[in-house]
Amino acid sequence: MIKAVIFDMDGLLIDSEPLWQEAEIEIFKQINIMLTPELCLQTKGLRIDEVVDYWYQKLPWANLSPEKVEQLIVAKLIELIHTKGKPLKGVDYAVSFTRQKQVKIALASSSYSKIIQAALHKLNLINAFEEVYSAESEVLGKPHPGVYLTTANKLNVLPQECLAIEDSLNGVLAAKAAQMKCIAIPEPLEYDNPKFAITDVILKSLEEFNDDVWNKINVIL
Repeated sequence: MIKAVIFDMDGLLIDSEPLWQEAEIEIFKQINIMLTPELCLQTKGLRIDEVVDYWYQKLPWANLSPEKVEQLIVAKLIELIHTKGKPLKGVDYAVSFTRQKQVKIALASSSYSKIIQAALHKLNLINAFEEVYSAESEVLGKPHPGVYLTTANKLNVLPQECLAIEDSLNGVLAAKAAQMKCIAIPEPLEYDNPKFAITDVILKSLEEFNDDVWNKINVIL
């Protein structure tokens, strides 16, 4: 039986993927690395320090430290969240639906805590979750399961009693590696990606999270 639902944030609750791309493209351009939205998808779901390291390994630069590049991207992203951040379809509905199930509710994100707080303020969800946990406290971010295992521990439930809701393949891999049930809500271009077959249920938006889906997940258990 599901005792806790754990939401991802980026690309699930807030339409932040375009904002991440804008921030990454702008900052990497300062060090003469010309990213495109398509190239940014290669690192979708990774922690930002891992994103920077990914490109540093491929295209090393010398004029700014990787740590400084990371700081600039984070600052730009928070600015964009405040000016352009928008909720994705069904956010308030899905949070309300989950509360009605009398289960624990949490958020587990690869984003740093200050990014999470900026997004939750923007979406008026600052008090929506019993636990809010960032992978910045883990040795490795998603697809490593650490962020999910720690969140389950904080909620005092077994990972096998948790349902994770994710949008990225790295997030789904993290949830499944933690032995959690998982609903995937990929962006439209990735909806038919066969790699998402490892998840338990695939939806097109949080608006489709209903009793039929809930009962299916619990039957799978």
